[in-house]
Amino acid sequence: MELAYYSDYAVRLVNSEEPARGKDTLTTVEAVRDLFGENASAARRATDADVTRFRSVRARLRGVFEAADQGDETLAVDLLNSLLLEFPVSPQISGHDYRDEDGRPLWHMHLADHPSNATAGYAAIAAMGLAFHLTEYGVDRLGLCQAPPCRNAYLDTSTNRSRRYCSDRCATRANVAAYRARKRLEADRSGSSGLAAESAQRSSASGDR
Repeated sequence: MELAYYSDYAVRLVNSEEPARGKDTLTTVEAVRDLFGENASAARRATDADVTRFRSVRARLRGVFEAADQGDETLAVDLLNSLLLEFPVSPQISGHDYRDEDGRPLWHMHLADHPSNATAGYAAIAAMGLAFHLTEYGVDRLGLCQAPPCRNAYLDTSTNRSRRYCSDRCATRANVAAYRARKRLEADRSGSSGLAAESAQRSSASGDR
């Protein structure tokens, strides 16, 4: 499993809440288990108590994205380091998941967590994955969607660091809003120009009399 995969854990958890819309899908133990994706064995450890613990970790991970979005690299790193200290993992070489055509293991790095509960295991993987992404690509690659009121987290993997939205849907919505705003501005300017021309004509006519 590639280490970049683990950073998606952080994004999934942060985006389980949309504060600006007042939405929060992390309300049941089933929702917690869904966040683990294919990691069914880890998901089975989740209990009702993990709902509150997951929300606490979610707030701290969102803080990392918010600091990065505001250009405060030091704060983003400090917040992430605090999570890494609290929820450690042990990198290990693994080959149990993948085999080549000859049946030999495809060795890869795996993050082994040693959790006391499901939250600790998830937080450890999410924090480490985010740390790998940050150090590999830069703090500015951690983003929050610029299409209000969304503000979902995303990881920018574009070649020119140009990503601004969490999804194609949000990008389209933002582009449509910008287009309509331009059209309104053009209409306002056209209307103002027309009124000015009409006023000038009236002034000219009055002078002729």
